[in-house]
Order: sequence, then structure tokens, then C-alpha cells
Amino acid sequence: MSVSLPSGTGQAPARRDAEGPDRPRRLSTVPHRPPPAPIVPRDRARGAMLGLAVGDALGAPAENMKPSQIRERWGRIVGFVSEDPAGTDDTEYALFSALLLAEHGSGLTVAHVESAWHEWIADRDEGPFRGAGFSERGTLENLRRGLAAPISAQHRHAWSDGLAMRAAPFGVYAAGRPAEAARLVSIDGTVSHDGEGIYGGRAVAAGVAAAMVGHNPDAVVQAALSVVPEDSWTARSLHRAVAAARRARRDPQATQLSIERAVRSATVIGGYPWTDLAPEAVGLAFGAFTAVRGEFAEAVPMAVNMGRDADTTAAVAGALSGALRGEGAIPADWAKAIGPARGSCLPSMAGWHVLDVADRLVAAARHEEAVP
Repeated sequence: MSVSLPSGTGQAPARRDAEGPDRPRRLSTVPHRPPPAPIVPRDRARGAMLGLAVGDALGAPAENMKPSQIRERWGRIVGFVSEDPAGTDDTEYALFSALLLAEHGSGLTVAHVESAWHEWIADRDEGPFRGAGFSERGTLENLRRGLAAPISAQHRHAWSDGLAMRAAPFGVYAAGRPAEAARLVSIDGTVSHDGEGIYGGRAVAAGVAAAMVGHNPDAVVQAALSVVPEDSWTARSLHRAVAAARRARRDPQATQLSIERAVRSATVIGGYPWTDLAPEAVGLAFGAFTAVRGEFAEAVPMAVNMGRDADTTAAVAGALSGALRGEGAIPADWAKAIGPARGSCLPSMAGWHVLDVADRLVAAARHEEAVP
């Protein structure tokens, strides 16, 4: 507990009340907050990657559902509703991009990315391509037809959140450098996305990069907005979602449900059949993150319970919150449920654990810093 003294006196005023002027002097008190915990890059990196995987697994059962459908089935999702939780394409594509980034670092090129798509995904004869979004399927069709980047991204779903879902590793690698994180994720996205799809990835990568080195959730939002055009759909969606979250949070009568409704109504495109719109998913994720000031155990369930592309919105909210608060902010039972990737979507990623890959990213970034 600390004390406040009137300026210019050097001491607290004597208390004068009905009991007389000779009562002992008392100091007024103000709340004392402990200093922020030291920033440990490995802790933040593991928080971001594990947070992504936890959010993905928590949100997977609610993917493409409306909030009313979620409430009807589960009430409110506050933990795993599956007996055998696992990540989806969100986690496995994040592993894919993270391993590629750890190998090439800031020297990553579109040719590296395109080659990896062929080697690890497109050219493998492993049966149906399971569990991926429209943007990935469209990209694979184009690559298998012999098209090269950026033409490989010219499909009907280049605006999807498929890049945003795998963008967190770029923020982990470029910790404290939002512009560099955005540059690198744009290179990765050139093979599969265009326009708003790229902007969504840039916003997430930059937000994670800022979260990795700070304590202020508002700075995370500002970093995300700094790397996308002001007149883009992504920027407008982010502004609306974050503003709605802040207004709702300040309401003394606010509840979790009322905040979720406010963010959702400010962001979701009513009547549109697809739920994987990058501007919408990114807006919902940042809205949930902002509404609870980046507190992991609250941000991820909020993203899940808003429905739509719930695995992606929760994965992004989890990556942002995990990067901001560190691995220790993730509830132990949620963290324990995350095992190595099963390869359900990308067989080439089977056996990789997000924590091991987080450590690789940190080591790669340190190595690059040490090279003259």
C-alpha cells in the first residue's frame, strides 16, 4: 500500500473532525498495484503459440454456430466440451508457417513459401485434404494445376481468415517489430491470399508482435491498426469491434452476454452465409481481447461464445492474450489438454507440439540478432 501527500506540503494534513484537532494524523491511501512481471521472450512466445492452440481446440465444437445455438446446446462454453479436444487446421497451419519461418527468418521469400506448400502439402499423395478452409483448398487446386504465386491466390476466397489463423508465429518471431511481422506474414500470404485476406494476417501478426513486449492491450490494438490501410474493411471492422467492446465494458450493467452481443452486432455481416471472412473474424477476436483487457481465461471463451468461425476467432484471441500475459496465464487444465498435432488436416505436421515450435522461433530470432 502506498500513500498520497498533498503537493507542496511534504506531509499529510492533520485530520480535524468532531473529536478535536489533536487527533493523530492519518494518511489517505490509494490502491497499490504490483509492478508488471518482467518480460521473458520464451514465456511470451509459448503463451502465444499455446494460446492459439487452446483457443482453436476450445472453439472447434462451436465453429459455424450462432450464439443461440451454442447456448441451446451447452449453455455457455467455459471450457472444453469435447472429451478429446484437439486443434484443427488453424493450429496445424500455424505450425506449418512457424517451422518455415524458423528455417528462413527475415530472409523468407515467396519462393520459399510456395516450395513448402508443394513439398509439405500439395504434392503429397495422402488422400482427401481434410479440415481446411476454402482459401486453402482453392490455393491447393491452383498449385496442383501448375499456377504460381501470386496467381495461386486468385480464387474466390482470397479474403478469408486462413492467413489470420496462422499469423501469430510472425509476431512471435518479430517481437516488438509490428511492421516486420506484417511484412513477413504478407510474404507467407502471397501464395494463398489477397486484399483483405492479407490485411487480416497483417493485423494479427502486428498485434502479437506488440503484445510480446508489452503489458498494454490498447497498444496491441494500435499496432494492428498501424499496418493496414485506414480505408480497408479490416481497419473499419477492427475500429467498430474495439469501440463496441470499450463502450460495453464501461456500462455498469454490462454482462458477458451483453458485451458479446455488442461486439458481434458491430462486426458481423448479417445474412452472409460464410463465416470465414477475415475482417469479421479479426474484428471479433480483437473485440473479445479488448473487452476483457487481454485476460486469457476471459478473452478466449468470449470469442468462442460469439460463434461464427469460432475456432479461428478464439485462436487469434488466444494468441494475442497469450503473448500479452505469458504461458502462465493459460489455465493449467486447458494447457495440459494440448498435445502434439495429430496431422488431421496436414499429415506433415503430425507430432509437432506448439511449445517446441515456439522455442524454435525464439531461438531463430536470437540467432538472427546475434549474426553481425
